[in-house]
Formats: sequence, structure tokens, C-alpha cells
Amino acid sequence: MSVSSANPASSNGAVPGIPVIDVGPFIRNETGASAVVKAIETACRDTGFFLVTGHGVSPDVTSRLYNLARAFFDFPQDWKKTIGRGTGVIGGVSFSPIAEEALAATLGLKTPGDYKESLNFGESLPGDAWPDRPDGLEQAFRDYFREMEKLSKHMRRIFCQAIGLDQDYFEPSFENHLSALRVINYPEQSEAPLPGQLRAGVHTDYGFMTILRSEASPGGLQVRNRNGEWLDAPSIEGAYVINIADAFMRWTNDEWVSTPHRVANPPSGFKGTARRQSIPFFLNPSKDTVIECLKPFIKDGAKYEPIAYGEYIDLKTRQAFSKG
Repeated sequence: MSVSSANPASSNGAVPGIPVIDVGPFIRNETGASAVVKAIETACRDTGFFLVTGHGVSPDVTSRLYNLARAFFDFPQDWKKTIGRGTGVIGGVSFSPIAEEALAATLGLKTPGDYKESLNFGESLPGDAWPDRPDGLEQAFRDYFREMEKLSKHMRRIFCQAIGLDQDYFEPSFENHLSALRVINYPEQSEAPLPGQLRAGVHTDYGFMTILRSEASPGGLQVRNRNGEWLDAPSIEGAYVINIADAFMRWTNDEWVSTPHRVANPPSGFKGTARRQSIPFFLNPSKDTVIECLKPFIKDGAKYEPIAYGEYIDLKTRQAFSKG
């Protein structure tokens, strides 16, 4: 097991506070598994962000989804806006056009809509009929969703061991889970963004955790550490960025942190290509799961009243789309 975080210029791209952790020993039950657990626990307490390698996710499944989604985003905007606008199909697709969503609103900030567009899917979530082009798009989403379910189960077991819970403690909460898979296109910015407009405004994620397949580009993911400094998240080929989200932080009585992050604009005057595509998987529990302080974190008392996850996510979603 290797962990790197000391040097922002190190060969593997690690930056202070955002370690790169090889989870292979834990997944394979090898020597070094306990060191994986300790490294991830430390990251969850310090910044809530880390990268994982040795995860076993299929690169072929990943590249197929990436390429087919990119082909979809290359179609004309007028046609894309006719796709995924309904909610009558469970396990259907939804499409969010450029600037429709403003993530900073979830933190009470008023900004223009984010300069991105996205395709969204969840096996238990409402959407619309899948488009007939590009061929294979739906299956690519479903195959990648399976890969993320496998990795997320490994991560839940790591978390349980770090907390001191039975390794399957969280599993009942993820039956009929409300997880969402999103492919985001950040187009070239041929015109200057509006004042206050980012590719993705500052926000925290809502659910249990996020597993992100990102790529290097001018204008990328930035993470705010506890000192208020913005760190550029490293981009390492084949690695996944993982972060703790709000519901999980609430479960830990705020001891594990859900950290604000954003996607910056390309530098002003940048002349090369700045198009960027990312694939986040938002792991969310089932609607009826009660989020309440876990016993190992109660200590001087729970900070929050128990709440059903369905209620919690509805509030956050309304804020993001300025509906409440």
C-alpha cells in the first residue's frame, strides 16, 4: 500500500491534504489492508478528499461511457434540449443544458448558472426515454453504474472498519439506493463567463460519497481546505477522486468532513483546448434511510436530529435548481 501527499510537484501528482491511496491491498485482503484503512480515515477527517488507485474498475467500461457521452454532447444543442426532459421513466435519462443548474445556490450564494451541461442516470431515479443515438449510450451508463456499485461497496467496508462498525453495517441502507451517475461536459469558453459564473460553483455534495473520474485540463476541480485555501485536485490517469458528502458527514457528527469544492474556469486568454469531461458517481442511500449520528461519534451528543434521506435530498435539489 502506498500513500502520497507531501509534495505538490511529486511525480504522482499528489498535493498537500489530498493523498493518493492504493486500495488494492484492502480489496484483495492482502498485507497492508490496515494501512489503507488508516490512511483513508485520516483523509476523511482532514479534507474529506483523496484519490484511489488499485480499485479494479474496468478501463474499457470507463472509456466506452466517456466516448459515447462525448458523442452525445457533440450533437446540436437544439436537439439535445429535446432529450431527457420528462420524469416518467424509472431508470431513464435526464439532460441538463448549459447554465440550468447553479450549485452555489445550495450554500445560499446567488450566481449565474454553471457553465456546463450533463447527462444523468440512476437505476432508481426518474428520467425520460433514452435517445436512439449514439448507439449503446444507455448500456454504457448501466455498465459503468455496475462498476461504481462494486467500488463503492469496497469503500463502505473500508469506512466501517475505520469507524469500528461491522463491515456490512451500511449495506441495508443501500438496498434500492438512490445513487446517480452523471457525465458532465464543460465546453470551450469562446466568450468570457458572466461575473461570478464558474464551470461549477462552490458546493458540497449531498449524499454519502462521490467517486469521480476526472481529466486534466485548464479549469479543473479545486478543493477548499480547512485554512480556506483552494487546492487544485491532482489528475492521475486511472485514479478516482473520492470525497465524503453531506449525509455521511452528518452520520459522523461532522467529524468526517464534506468539503466545499468547485470547477474553475480556464485561465483568461488561454489559447489551447480547455474542453473538459468528468464522470461523477454520487452514492446515495435509499429514500427511507434515517441519517442519525453513529454511536462511535456521539461522545458529547449528536449535533443533528435524525432525518430521512429522501427529505434531505429533496431540500438540497430544490436549492440547486432555485426552486426553494
